[in-house]
Amino acid sequence: MIKENLEKIRATLPETVTLVAVSKTKPVSDLQEAYDAGQRIFGENHALEMRDKHEALPNDIQWHFIGHLQTNKIKYIIPFVTLIHSIDSANLLEAVNKEAAKHNRVVDCLLQFHIAQEETKFGLDMTEARQLLDSEAFKQMQNVRICGVMGMATFTDDEAEVRKEFKHLKEIFETLKTDYFDGQPQFKEISMGMSEDYPIAVEEGATLVRVGSKIFGARNYNV
Repeated sequence: MIKENLEKIRATLPETVTLVAVSKTKPVSDLQEAYDAGQRIFGENHALEMRDKHEALPNDIQWHFIGHLQTNKIKYIIPFVTLIHSIDSANLLEAVNKEAAKHNRVVDCLLQFHIAQEETKFGLDMTEARQLLDSEAFKQMQNVRICGVMGMATFTDDEAEVRKEFKHLKEIFETLKTDYFDGQPQFKEISMGMSEDYPIAVEEGATLVRVGSKIFGARNYNV
């Protein structure tokens, strides 16, 4: 079923949108099945789980970290992570930069913004983002590269609300592009949309969609 699910989702995505298969809590065998069906980009939200899967699976996989990243776990993923979607504080970005320097890597990152109604979700607001990007500390960072933005919409059946939040994230992206990343081609990613709302996200300008249950089935929260 995983192969068929992937094919269905890919058929709905324009060429400008990249599918991140969200594989958190799923066994290596499921990821291997998706890999065999041509999927090469996987998203995880636990550093140790991602490290273990990286060691068990083919080395041409691109690993995206999509969850809340604790600073004491950064070291487990820095040697191989392709993109960190969830930079939600200046301190976290500094810690990623410091760890990446130890491995002589430049790690691509997205700034995560709080666009939802729920207070439980992580993310920067525009004031915090400007403080970060204007800071001398950021200007000194040689081992991280900001490639765009990420956000999670409110978990609701109200499509108008979800669309409004995705529009807001696109506006944030455009503002940052103009004010901080003009002429920098790497700043091009808008990571938004999950299994239930990714079609709306695509309509509103997503370049990365994070789809899990629509590929792998319902998540097991007991692991």
